[in-house]
Amino acid sequence: MKLFPGRSRFVTAVMGIGSVLLAMSPFATAAVAAESITVASTTSTEQSGLFGWLLPRFTQATGIEVKVVAVGTGQAIDIARRGDADVLFVHDTAAEEKFVAEGGSVRRWPVMYNDFVLVGPTGDPAHVAGKDIALALKKISAANAPFISRGDRSGTHAAELRYWADAGLSGRRGGGLRECGCGMGQALNIAASAGAYVLTDRATWLSFRNPADLTVLVEGDTRLFNQYGVMVVNPARHPQVKVAEAQRLVDWLIAPEGQGAIAGYRIGGWQLFFPNAGK
Repeated sequence: MKLFPGRSRFVTAVMGIGSVLLAMSPFATAAVAAESITVASTTSTEQSGLFGWLLPRFTQATGIEVKVVAVGTGQAIDIARRGDADVLFVHDTAAEEKFVAEGGSVRRWPVMYNDFVLVGPTGDPAHVAGKDIALALKKISAANAPFISRGDRSGTHAAELRYWADAGLSGRRGGGLRECGCGMGQALNIAASAGAYVLTDRATWLSFRNPADLTVLVEGDTRLFNQYGVMVVNPARHPQVKVAEAQRLVDWLIAPEGQGAIAGYRIGGWQLFFPNAGK
């Protein structure tokens, strides 16, 4: 026996009216019309917490949601090259310029910078402390000291390989070198547990929660400058790219609002990234 025999018809009618009212609501229209884009980027922008700070501000200003695929720079460029992202935001200037020259994008915008640092055990068994990254790597190689390399074609890995070349050690980097094929956070965790040296971007280091006995040993070398660039994936090559929305992200990042948001991101009072759009 049904206690409320007319209830199902009443509920159906109310739900139908509610659907019509919801469809007429300006909020519903905005939700249905909301756009989203995909950004292929590096682990440092994600693991440092920058995107968690930055992208909600962009979404609030524009209504455009952003999905981030955070991998090494080389992998991020591959994703963009396949057209599986709308925006590329990475930190290997030479690779970025090559991507543009090959037609992957029509323009690269510099957007921010920080620096790389060499961290290692507080006791510094290879005696590398100082400002010269090439000399430090020579000492690590000579001592066969444990060194964790990203080994993942990331922007950090590309920089590390340049520094080994500067040290004249491209083909012989020491018996203590171990390639992890991993992101920056994991590489730092391995170095912390193994008492090893590792090259890291400063932003990920400052946000790293498990330093153990690691400390910054080499910093201040001009070669350690770390520039980030942003590009819209070329819609002429990949028609599915949401070019208007992607360009809005780029324009916001290089405008005063985005540059101010980048400068405002801090951990423990430390500024992690420094805006330099147009420079």
